[in-house]
Amino acid sequence: MAYAEKVYKVRNGKPTKQYTWRSRYKKPDGTTGSEPGFPTERTAIEWGSEQEAAIRAGRWIDPDLARALFGEWTRTWMAAKAPRGRTVGTRWELLEAHILPKWEHVSIQSITWFDVENWANSLACDDSTATKCVTLMSQILTGAVDAKRLSVNPLFGRRRSRPAAIRAELDAKERRQEELWAPPEVVLQIARRVGRGDGMHIIATAFSGVRWGESLALRPSSLGERREPLDGDVFTCPVLYVREEVAEYQQRDPATGKALGMVLALEPLKSRTSRRDIDLPPFLAELLCDHVSTVKSEFLFMTASGAHWRRGNFGRQVLRPAADGRKALNATKGHAPRSAWEPIMPNLTMRALRHTHDTFQAQIGVAPALEYEQAGHARPGMKGVYQHPTPEMRQARLKGLQGIFERAMANLGWESVWES
Repeated sequence: MAYAEKVYKVRNGKPTKQYTWRSRYKKPDGTTGSEPGFPTERTAIEWGSEQEAAIRAGRWIDPDLARALFGEWTRTWMAAKAPRGRTVGTRWELLEAHILPKWEHVSIQSITWFDVENWANSLACDDSTATKCVTLMSQILTGAVDAKRLSVNPLFGRRRSRPAAIRAELDAKERRQEELWAPPEVVLQIARRVGRGDGMHIIATAFSGVRWGESLALRPSSLGERREPLDGDVFTCPVLYVREEVAEYQQRDPATGKALGMVLALEPLKSRTSRRDIDLPPFLAELLCDHVSTVKSEFLFMTASGAHWRRGNFGRQVLRPAADGRKALNATKGHAPRSAWEPIMPNLTMRALRHTHDTFQAQIGVAPALEYEQAGHARPGMKGVYQHPTPEMRQARLKGLQGIFERAMANLGWESVWES
């Protein structure tokens, strides 16, 4: 049964007549727990009785564990988790850049939604990054609840209310994103400009919607065929098997989070819906088959030296000059002369080319059941459970994408994508 005892204050090494009360109670293992700092005997006993009641009910949280510092618990939680390497790297980036500088030395029991929301809204980063920080903190505190260090996660299920300035920033970002797609003529012009190898990478992204990491993991064996019954016969079409991805991330020590260097590594896809067979229109299947015949490495899209592309390098060396334009350079020792390129579509990115594919799907009226499947998206709601792609839907999509390509070629006056 809980009880209380006096704790006399000490001044200059000697007890004084002033005192507070310490609560004493029986812990689950039979030892005596202790919690100091109560102003009266009654409050100390009541607190101890509450602990013993919680212990009997199986909902007791050890106060010593609840006082653990957020940084200390975060490292324990991170070491216990084993998601994809890219996910681990992203988490540590958020922790080191934003979360730990503020919360590392704060006890987990003293974290409140009010403080976290105000902190997130004050971060000097884009709003999506701030939201990811709050989400990660919530996951970590949920882990503390699961480990019986907290009785409740104060961040769970909460949504941030943004100040007017942040809402204005989000509106502006949405307007910018509306322009993140490329007309088919632009896709073909940029692809021809960079040449067959990297140009094929650009065309495949724009007309199949494959993600950057997924595209790097494609192999010659990723080309296959779909066969489905249709009208007493069999519908067939070429497909691209998406089964894994190449992730670029900072490798970390699992226990400490210490950076161990950047890696490019094959990893499982990030979600169940990402694993898919992308139906290829005839022109894209033909171009990819021709490309496969020239590939001498294990993967379809690699650097000239046979290494995986890093996203930033591909942008700087390939896409930026092709889309934004470049100046002419004279021949110098070790470097051949190069001609000037006029801009075609400044600021175009590989992500924008994936947007382009989904925009094409909307343009030709692809059925939602197939539209979501081909993009690798999870369709929300009951329609995602009840509706499924049919061969007729697939035929209509392939015909539409083929038509977009053929019209673009006609508009450009081209007979072949490649000049030679």
